[in-house]
Amino acid sequence: MKHILITGSTDGIGKLLALRLANEGHFVAIHGRDTTKLLATLAEIKTASNNENVIGFLANFSDLEAVKKMAIDVEKQMPIIDILINNAGLFMSKNASTASGIDARLVVNYLAPYQLTAAIVPLLKKAEAPRIINLSSAAQAPVSLEALQKNIGLGANEAYAQSKLALTMWSFSLAKQEPSITVVAVNPGSLLDTKMAKEAYGQHWSPAEKGVAILYDLALTDLAETGTYYDNDKGFYSEAHPDAYDSNKISTLIQLTKGLLSN
Repeated sequence: MKHILITGSTDGIGKLLALRLANEGHFVAIHGRDTTKLLATLAEIKTASNNENVIGFLANFSDLEAVKKMAIDVEKQMPIIDILINNAGLFMSKNASTASGIDARLVVNYLAPYQLTAAIVPLLKKAEAPRIINLSSAAQAPVSLEALQKNIGLGANEAYAQSKLALTMWSFSLAKQEPSITVVAVNPGSLLDTKMAKEAYGQHWSPAEKGVAILYDLALTDLAETGTYYDNDKGFYSEAHPDAYDSNKISTLIQLTKGLLSN
């Protein structure tokens, strides 16, 4: 039995993956931002899987204070984490900026998982073969440090692509920083049949199960290779954006991120 935490798992591929893992008897922690939806999903997964080892965490990832509180709750309720899947993501947003003034996509898709992961790394290090799976995207664009410092606004596509490259750059950095943890960035598949794709584009190219399958394989089989980017559109490990291999750009991004999160 593995102890697995999946963020953004009250719908989409996160929920489907949580159900599959619960069916197999793993200890599964799900996360959502809406209390009613979180409780309903918990009840649904427990009933469908007949597995009582399913717990839930509540946090709106656009609020970094809420992420801090969630990390404390995780530490209290999970003595160990074998696998962390940073799946929570945002594309369309009614409020483009957060209370901090930073674009919501940059916060939810990059700063929040960075902050949560940094806080719970000690729980991962208790596992024999810990893994972190970070959900990237085929959409990757050079990160605007000014936007991260809330100096300029971004369009939805631009902000999303920048957030996913930032996540990938951090994944590669984390793999080097924590050699005992396998860290993989993955594009689970473009335009999967999920709520996010429907809201953003009104269409999908592939079933959600395509994303579920690759996340499962990276989490629980020998497919995972640390410090890499898996492109599920292609079906193999691939090259991420060139900036993900630029040590100076990565160092600058991580330093800025640490500064933002220490405030």
